[in-house]
Amino acid sequence: METFTPAGRATIHYISLGAGAQTLIFLHGWTASVREWLPFASELSDHHRVVCWDARGHGAHNHDDSIDMSIAAMADDLAELLAHLEITDAVLIGHSMGALTAWEYIRRHGEARLSGLCILDQSPKLVTNDDWQHGVYGAFTKQHNERFLSRLQADFPEGVLELIAFGYNERSRDNYLNNSRGFQQMREHYQTLPAALLTACWRDITQQDYRDVLGTISVPTLLVYGDQSQFYSQALQQWVLSQIPHAKLTVYENADHSPHLWHRERFIYDLNRFVEGL
Repeated sequence: METFTPAGRATIHYISLGAGAQTLIFLHGWTASVREWLPFASELSDHHRVVCWDARGHGAHNHDDSIDMSIAAMADDLAELLAHLEITDAVLIGHSMGALTAWEYIRRHGEARLSGLCILDQSPKLVTNDDWQHGVYGAFTKQHNERFLSRLQADFPEGVLELIAFGYNERSRDNYLNNSRGFQQMREHYQTLPAALLTACWRDITQQDYRDVLGTISVPTLLVYGDQSQFYSQALQQWVLSQIPHAKLTVYENADHSPHLWHRERFIYDLNRFVEGL
């Protein structure tokens, strides 16, 4: 891991591999880390420059509870990193929280350093209300979210597992109720994470609304969703496609909220074709 500490800001941990005409910037999801992207980075670096980071409060970063865990801070970190590495041709690839980071970056810093965007299985607004049913589960109200935040404070690992289990994906629900080996491993991993920081991050994530940003995106955009996402409906996929002017949607079969992990080779192929077309 390399590090970079901008004046007055938190240290940024990142990995930079390869070289090429385009620079791919991988942004991981909530509770994840650079490890989410390493299997992709190693292969894609044969033809591209690839940069993966640990977002603040995640991965190898300092877990001081005073850290600002807002998406705005993460977007500013990203701007600092792009400037530090003198990147002016970035393709941002954002999964889940990483997609929110990309949208916040565009809102705050524009597209001058971007040549493309890839969004994986995310909604621009997680919390639902009478006018918006395309958030988490299609029915995740402010009251629902407050109960979930209380659950995270009481038992962070189990709260995250329940969020994953009790959505659209019946396979996830069954695996959780049967305490499958996969859920056991996730529970063990979540027990090692900084619960207070990540809970603060979730609180900020669920205050955000990027619906107004989507229509301003002018760079080509690849949308990748899973047809069995735990969190988001097919109606959301179509809505996001309709809002971004130069977007293309691909839906991966039998894939959940992490479609790139279920179809690794297909995602690498699709991403390569997308980047080649820029």
